Amino acid sequence: MKILRNYILKEFFSPFLMSLGVLTFVMVLIGNLKRIADLVINKGVDFFSVVQIFIYLTPYIITYTVPISVLIAVLLALGRLSSDNEIIAIRASGVNLFRLILPLLAIGMILSFGLVIFNDQAASYAHFAYRKTLKEMGIKNPTAAFEEGVFIDSFQKYILFIYHVDQKKNRLNNIRIYEPQGGDKPTRTIVAKAGEFISIPEKNIVKLKLIDGTSDEPDPENPTNFYKLNFRTYFMNLDIGQMQDKVVEKKYKEMTIRELKAEARKLKSEGISPAPLITKIHEKLALAFSCFVFMLLGSSLGIITRRREKSINIGIAVLVIVCYYPLLIGSEALAIEGYLPSSLALWIPNILFTCIGSYLTYKLCAS
Repeated sequence: MKILRNYILKEFFSPFLMSLGVLTFVMVLIGNLKRIADLVINKGVDFFSVVQIFIYLTPYIITYTVPISVLIAVLLALGRLSSDNEIIAIRASGVNLFRLILPLLAIGMILSFGLVIFNDQAASYAHFAYRKTLKEMGIKNPTAAFEEGVFIDSFQKYILFIYHVDQKKNRLNNIRIYEPQGGDKPTRTIVAKAGEFISIPEKNIVKLKLIDGTSDEPDPENPTNFYKLNFRTYFMNLDIGQMQDKVVEKKYKEMTIRELKAEARKLKSEGISPAPLITKIHEKLALAFSCFVFMLLGSSLGIITRRREKSINIGIAVLVIVCYYPLLIGSEALAIEGYLPSSLALWIPNILFTCIGSYLTYKLCAS
């Protein structure tokens, strides 16, 4: 039995590792290709920073690719054994099918418990670090953090509005800078046709060079009034200390289960429903235990289909996935809206697919 167990596990782990590597790479690359291309091509972010972004994105993606890889791998492994009549030979030798798939179910459970810790710690930390890295890029290269046609209030005292940003040349076109004076005082306005940032991180400032424009300057005799000053070149310093001091707050998906529970207790004490937080806790757990669910369901489907062709088995995996994840998203929406308790809603897909997998496994073992 030990030889058979090792044989089954070997057949499983080879496609599992292959699927995990390919799916993770594809999802990280394809899902973020537009943003990464924009950072590299348009915003001039260096290659090593982009690699760092890839590394921080990977753990969050793995929380989804591990269960999918489990499903694909078990379908390929048992589908191959079944199509080659090895399953029939094993049953003919007196081995019950449940004993055959038991090692796979044990691996599925181990992966699920491991993914609980991974989702809670590594994935949460990495996604938070990813957003902090993007912020740091904005401090080192201000144009990388700015968008066209958006009011930018990251700098102390000033509000910027830039109509066009050319990141390749670090060039700005059609700039509006507003300096609110507070109270009933008029807002000081600076308008320029062009400009560029000169970042000086060691001094914690960004020097903005403005070209061809007008500036509202206080009247020495009456500071509450302004007069227009035309300029060819105008330099102003922007304090980036405020940008650095702004704390990047964690989103719910970036909190650990302990942090989510603490935040939920705080909201509840203030009379606010903590449903989104409780939902996120159960989502982390449900996603982790989908490994065991997919292993159970995939084991029976792999034997039943008796197909050696990888395309058929991958097609079955895709069918399961397009049923499971939309159901999970719908259940999450029901929990957040309060139609169902989170402790039930987020587990509906797992319960449903476990029941289907258990029924199919029972029919196979009993026949």
